[in-house]
Amino acid sequence: MGKFVPAILVVTYILISASVAAMIFRGGSDGGTAIAALAGTLGCCLAFHAYASQQMAERRIIRDVENVRDAHRLMVDAINSTQKDMIELADRVQNQRTSRSEELTSEVKMLEDLVMKLGESIEDRMNEWKSGPVVVPLRGSPAMNHKEAQALALIETIREALTQNRVDLYLQPVVSLPQRKTIFYESFSRLRDVTGRVLMPAEYLTVADAEGLVPSIDNLLLFRCVQIVRRLAKQDRRIGIFCNISLTSLRDETFFPQFLEFLNENRDLAGSLIFELGQDAFATRASVEARNMAKLADLGFRFSIDKVTTIDFDLQDLHRSDVRYVKVGANLLLEQLLDVEGKPTLKFLKDIHAGDYAGLLARYGIEVIAEKVENERQVVDILDIEIGYAQGHLFGEPRAIKEQVLAETDPPAGFVKSTMPQQGRRRA
Repeated sequence: MGKFVPAILVVTYILISASVAAMIFRGGSDGGTAIAALAGTLGCCLAFHAYASQQMAERRIIRDVENVRDAHRLMVDAINSTQKDMIELADRVQNQRTSRSEELTSEVKMLEDLVMKLGESIEDRMNEWKSGPVVVPLRGSPAMNHKEAQALALIETIREALTQNRVDLYLQPVVSLPQRKTIFYESFSRLRDVTGRVLMPAEYLTVADAEGLVPSIDNLLLFRCVQIVRRLAKQDRRIGIFCNISLTSLRDETFFPQFLEFLNENRDLAGSLIFELGQDAFATRASVEARNMAKLADLGFRFSIDKVTTIDFDLQDLHRSDVRYVKVGANLLLEQLLDVEGKPTLKFLKDIHAGDYAGLLARYGIEVIAEKVENERQVVDILDIEIGYAQGHLFGEPRAIKEQVLAETDPPAGFVKSTMPQQGRRRA
């Protein structure tokens, strides 16, 4: 329709001009006057059309200019907003760097204080040992048999591994079922001798416990677990770590206060660190160990039971002691099933279906973890009794963390030596 408007207007102008000329001619004027009137009227119409078109064009231009100005204002506002966001982002990054630097400085200062206190406590212990009678067996003497010589050599190997930082941290995944997503890791310590041979805990723990070296191993393991948890947290990986602790460390009057102080400084990790005890150790704990476990629980830390020989637990005792996980070997767990009238039932609770066992413990706030899972058939049986977590070589063997990461978890200089009893002196 728009393209016909000019033609319609021209025709309209001609008709108006012709009408004016006709009226003048009929009024008695001659033909020349009528033609002049026609031309004049047509000229006036065209002049009016030109004026109206110019005004409309000017208005369009003004409107377009206003639109451009509005767009420019919006663009300026967007640029200002973006610049403000960039400044805030830069400030936030700078503040995070400053905060992280201050946090690291605080941790280092705290560790230095801890080392000093541990050193002072060790000096006291050394003075006490020096004041007592001393027996120093000599190699080759009749009093030393072959086993004693081996024990002394092993003690020396353990001390060298601790002081020369030949202690490796191994992690094994604990997964959820049936997704098989890693939820926790269990930490293990492994010592290496001067030749690089790895010493398993079964080889050295008994001797280390007799020599009072277990707290040193526990402290080093704890320190590295804390650093690993913090490293995972920086990667937004909320994964817990099971960290073994011995009754020796729990009852040691010299080491436990510093142990507790270190955990108090890191109590923000209470949800990520779970301390693990064997079932026999838990059952034989004395009042001192129980009180110290309660002190750890007051800081928010929880406990796990492993090395289980029977799943007939005292659930109320576990709940009171803040035990939140029990690790049961897959074979042991499945051996407790007894087929009664076609229904799998626990041997020691024949009125409870095996599938209700995990739910029974859950009512006391305890999760069951099936460990030592080696094959897929065991997984099927474990799922049948509704166990939610599993651990074993099927899901991943214990692996040493990378040397670069291990170096980042090294304790301050003197940390391990300050937690070790004096070498070469033992009471008779």
